[in-house]
Amino acid sequence: MSKVIPRVGRRRALQGAAAGFVALGLLVWWLVPLGEEPPGGTITFSTGTPSGVYQEYGRLLRSELDRDMPDLTVKLRTSDGSQENVARVASGQADFTIAAADAVETYEVNGGRGAAGLRGVARLYDDYVQLVVPRDSSIHSVADLRGRRVAIGPPESGVRLIADRVLGAAGIDARKDITPEPDGIGTAPDRLRSGGIDAFFWSGGLPTEGVRRLAEGFSLRFVPIEPELVTKLHGKGDVTRYYRATNMPESAYPTVQNGSVVPTMAVSNLLITRADMDPRLTEWVTRTVIKSRDGIGAHVHSAQLVDLRTAIYTDPLQLHEGARRYYRSVKP
Repeated sequence: MSKVIPRVGRRRALQGAAAGFVALGLLVWWLVPLGEEPPGGTITFSTGTPSGVYQEYGRLLRSELDRDMPDLTVKLRTSDGSQENVARVASGQADFTIAAADAVETYEVNGGRGAAGLRGVARLYDDYVQLVVPRDSSIHSVADLRGRRVAIGPPESGVRLIADRVLGAAGIDARKDITPEPDGIGTAPDRLRSGGIDAFFWSGGLPTEGVRRLAEGFSLRFVPIEPELVTKLHGKGDVTRYYRATNMPESAYPTVQNGSVVPTMAVSNLLITRADMDPRLTEWVTRTVIKSRDGIGAHVHSAQLVDLRTAIYTDPLQLHEGARRYYRSVKP
């Protein structure tokens, strides 16, 4: 014998079902616009060094793009870092990349080829400057690097820009006052471990896998980048306005920091493309970047900081039309 549902109960059940369909509809709209086929084709994404966050983020983002756009082929290209990434996109050698805001501004200020065509897609997360030395080193400040063998990153990397500027703020000429080495995060940890260098600079998301692995079997320490140095940098012009004094949180490398924060500076990372990139494709890429935050963040901790509210701030670049369409579509 069937049970008769009271009229009020039926109404509430229908209301609940309707609410469920609305929620499902909103979810589907968030992920895939109604009636729209995913774009296809081939794009090149310039990442970074194999042990850096750019490379890991790019690899995981490609997997997310594969799910959302099965007909889109994403080719990853490793690079030395931000400076090379910006040049590749501006010149058409790559379609999308991640680059630090100061490197983007530097490329524009220097009149780099194709700079006027660069556009922002999203502000992602911050890079933190990490100055690494052996724990028993006598180096306790940037000024103590004078006369030492210091890895300052490859010539086309973002860390090279930052290392040169931080050293300059401390009164050190990287060409005369230290023995500069072009190692990045791919080779610098092993050279520090073997005694081939006395210190290395790195600028990357927290934690960076190359530094984390080094800390597993080597006793290291971070040299602070004091706020006074950041203040001096700010006095050198517009390019340095992207640097902010901050602390590396104690959770970044727990076994190294032992519950202590480390004074340093940070700079924001941008996902960038060119103005001539297809707006529909760029809109889909932007959507995937935002909705995949938690999935990628489970593997790349810094990616958890991607936020819809701040993603639109891609200074010094104006937003690409496709990215703007996406942000307008989800505006409260």
